[in-house]
Amino acid sequence: MALASALVSVMTDAVRKTARPMLRDFGEVGHLQVSRKGPGDFVTQADIKAEDTLFELLMKARPGYSFLGEERGLIEGTDKSHRWIVDPIDGTTNFMHAIPHFAITVGLERFAPDGSSEIVAGVTYNPVMNELFWAEKGKGCYLNDQRIRVAGRRDLSESLISTGLPFIGKSGHAQSIKDIHAIGQRTAGIRRLGSAALDFAWVACGRYDAFFERNLKPWDVAAGILFVTEAGGLVTTIEQDGDPKTGSSVLAANTELHPQLRKVLQAA
Repeated sequence: MALASALVSVMTDAVRKTARPMLRDFGEVGHLQVSRKGPGDFVTQADIKAEDTLFELLMKARPGYSFLGEERGLIEGTDKSHRWIVDPIDGTTNFMHAIPHFAITVGLERFAPDGSSEIVAGVTYNPVMNELFWAEKGKGCYLNDQRIRVAGRRDLSESLISTGLPFIGKSGHAQSIKDIHAIGQRTAGIRRLGSAALDFAWVACGRYDAFFERNLKPWDVAAGILFVTEAGGLVTTIEQDGDPKTGSSVLAANTELHPQLRKVLQAA
């Protein structure tokens, strides 16, 4: 059984406490599907309420840290070397449609004196499935209390790949079709389930062999980057140079499949 550090315990406690009212809200969303008003406003409030809870709990535990959240943006702290990166509901559209594939995700970024940074801890929690993925730099990646590893497949033709697709109002539709066309001809299948945070987590535990997506945000990828690397995989941008922590493009896979997929995507 894995023993979480005090830092990871703070993060785990925060996401679990945030999940309790969220689960009640999720139950209500199903009923709202049949109403004329629909669930849109309700879900927006659930997002804001969840981030408020995370902000309160995380900042109480580490008062000086900065905070970057999907809803409230960046709040600078007195401790310039640490920053929480938070998505209160990753997979909001799934939540809105009563689909039980969404997560609360928190990453902790640490900055060096030269301005470079790395993700040193991460937690992603799917409250409906009660699956808690967590990792700390140098200590491995875990699903609940069991250590997890990326899958060991080497052949693209046997591999299951996950991705995301842009929705209305987002750019990149044409490129996404090119990517799927290129990857689909070479792999056993492609899945698009609607939560980048869980896509990373599922690569880390071997359910997926790889995950790629463009035009994400830091809160979508922070914890997941650490999961995959601590599970023995590799995460980079799709392009030759770039920082995957920005979310502009990401590719996560084991070390055998990663260069093969990167070559395909760069040519798409």
